[in-house]
Amino acid sequence: QVRLVESGGGSVQAGGSLRLSCAASGLTFSTHIMGWFRQAAGKEREFVAAISWNGGVARYADSVKGRFTISRDNAKNTVYLEMNSLKFEDTAVYYCAARKMFLKITPDEYNDWGQGTQVTVST
Repeated sequence: QVRLVESGGGSVQAGGSLRLSCAASGLTFSTHIMGWFRQAAGKEREFVAAISWNGGVARYADSVKGRFTISRDNAKNTVYLEMNSLKFEDTAVYYCAARKMFLKITPDEYNDWGQGTQVTVST
Protein backbone atom coordinates (compact mmCIF):
# COMPACT_ATOMS: atom_id res chain seq x y z
CA GLN A 1 0.00 0.00 0.00
CA VAL A 2 0.97 3.65 -0.34
CA ARG A 3 3.12 4.99 2.45
CA LEU A 4 4.18 8.61 2.88
CA VAL A 5 6.56 9.44 5.72
CA GLU A 6 7.33 13.04 6.62
CA SER A 7 10.40 14.14 8.52
CA GLY A 8 12.33 17.29 9.31
CA GLY A 9 9.88 19.07 11.54
CA GLY A 10 10.89 20.69 14.78
CA SER A 11 11.05 23.89 16.74
CA VAL A 12 12.64 27.02 15.34
CA GLN A 13 12.69 30.72 16.12
CA ALA A 14 10.91 33.18 13.88
CA GLY A 15 13.07 34.01 10.88
CA GLY A 16 14.65 30.59 10.87
CA SER A 17 14.51 27.77 8.35
CA LEU A 18 13.50 24.13 8.18
CA ARG A 19 13.51 21.55 5.42
CA LEU A 20 10.79 18.94 5.41
CA SER A 21 11.09 15.67 3.53
CA CYS A 22 8.47 13.15 2.53
CA ALA A 23 9.57 9.68 1.47
CA ALA A 24 7.07 7.76 -0.62
CA SER A 25 6.66 4.06 -1.23
CA GLY A 26 4.01 1.77 -2.66
CA LEU A 27 3.26 4.04 -5.62
CA THR A 28 4.79 5.05 -8.92
CA PHE A 29 6.17 8.26 -7.48
CA SER A 30 7.21 9.81 -10.77
CA THR A 31 3.62 9.81 -12.05
CA HIS A 32 2.07 11.44 -8.98
CA ILE A 33 1.38 15.02 -8.07
CA MET A 34 2.78 15.72 -4.61
CA GLY A 35 1.44 18.31 -2.23
CA TRP A 36 2.18 19.78 1.17
CA PHE A 37 -0.64 20.83 3.46
CA ARG A 38 -0.73 22.05 7.04
CA GLN A 39 -3.16 22.12 9.90
CA ALA A 40 -2.83 24.45 12.83
CA ALA A 41 -4.55 23.72 16.11
CA GLY A 42 -8.26 24.42 15.86
CA LYS A 43 -8.12 25.18 12.16
CA GLU A 44 -8.90 23.33 8.96
CA ARG A 45 -6.22 21.69 6.87
CA GLU A 46 -4.92 24.12 4.26
CA PHE A 47 -2.90 23.98 1.08
CA VAL A 48 0.76 25.00 1.23
CA ALA A 49 2.41 23.87 -2.02
CA ALA A 50 2.16 21.29 -4.77
CA ILE A 51 4.44 20.10 -7.53
CA SER A 52 3.84 18.32 -10.82
CA TRP A 53 5.13 14.84 -11.58
CA ASN A 54 8.32 16.09 -13.23
CA GLY A 55 8.84 19.14 -11.04
CA GLY A 56 8.14 21.49 -13.91
CA VAL A 57 5.15 23.17 -12.30
CA ALA A 58 4.75 24.29 -8.70
CA ARG A 59 2.00 26.18 -6.95
CA TYR A 60 2.04 27.90 -3.60
CA ALA A 61 -0.39 29.37 -1.14
CA ASP A 62 -0.15 33.15 -1.09
CA SER A 63 0.88 33.02 2.55
CA VAL A 64 4.10 31.14 1.76
CA LYS A 65 5.07 32.49 -1.67
CA GLY A 66 8.63 33.70 -1.74
CA ARG A 67 9.47 31.92 1.52
CA PHE A 68 8.78 28.23 0.83
CA THR A 69 10.06 26.09 -2.03
CA ILE A 70 8.74 22.68 -3.01
CA SER A 71 10.94 20.28 -4.93
CA ARG A 72 11.17 16.58 -5.66
CA ASP A 73 13.72 13.92 -6.45
CA ASN A 74 12.04 11.16 -8.42
CA ALA A 75 15.13 8.96 -8.15
CA LYS A 76 14.74 9.01 -4.36
CA ASN A 77 10.91 8.97 -4.29
CA THR A 78 11.07 12.04 -2.09
CA VAL A 79 9.44 15.46 -2.05
CA TYR A 80 10.84 18.38 -0.07
CA LEU A 81 9.58 21.61 1.39
CA GLU A 82 12.24 24.21 2.07
CA MET A 83 10.85 26.75 4.52
CA ASN A 84 12.65 30.04 5.08
CA SER A 85 11.81 33.20 6.99
CA LEU A 86 9.46 31.22 9.18
CA LYS A 87 6.74 33.07 11.03
CA PHE A 88 4.78 32.21 14.14
CA GLU A 89 1.71 31.66 11.97
CA ASP A 90 3.52 28.87 10.12
CA THR A 91 3.19 26.74 13.25
CA ALA A 92 1.21 23.62 12.31
CA VAL A 93 1.37 19.94 11.57
CA TYR A 94 2.63 19.58 8.02
CA TYR A 95 1.39 16.73 5.83
CA CYS A 96 2.48 15.49 2.44
CA ALA A 97 -0.08 14.01 0.10
CA ALA A 98 -0.19 12.34 -3.30
CA ARG A 99 -2.65 12.22 -6.17
CA LYS A 100 -2.60 11.23 -9.82
CA MET A 101 -3.32 13.32 -12.88
CA PHE A 102 -3.81 17.02 -12.36
CA LEU A 103 -2.28 19.40 -9.84
CA LYS A 104 -4.92 20.37 -7.29
CA ILE A 105 -4.87 22.48 -4.15
CA THR A 106 -7.85 21.12 -2.23
CA PRO A 107 -7.13 18.50 0.44
CA ASP A 108 -10.18 16.42 -0.54
CA GLU A 109 -8.66 15.84 -3.98
CA TYR A 110 -5.64 14.00 -2.61
CA ASN A 111 -5.86 10.27 -2.10
CA ASP A 112 -2.92 9.38 0.09
CA TRP A 113 -1.53 11.12 3.16
CA GLY A 114 1.38 10.92 5.53
CA GLN A 115 1.09 11.04 9.29
CA GLY A 116 2.38 14.59 9.55
CA THR A 117 5.32 16.35 11.17
CA GLN A 118 5.05 19.18 13.69
CA VAL A 119 6.58 22.55 12.93
CA THR A 120 6.65 25.04 15.80
CA VAL A 121 7.84 28.60 15.27
CA SER A 122 8.50 30.69 18.35
CA THR A 123 8.73 34.46 18.51
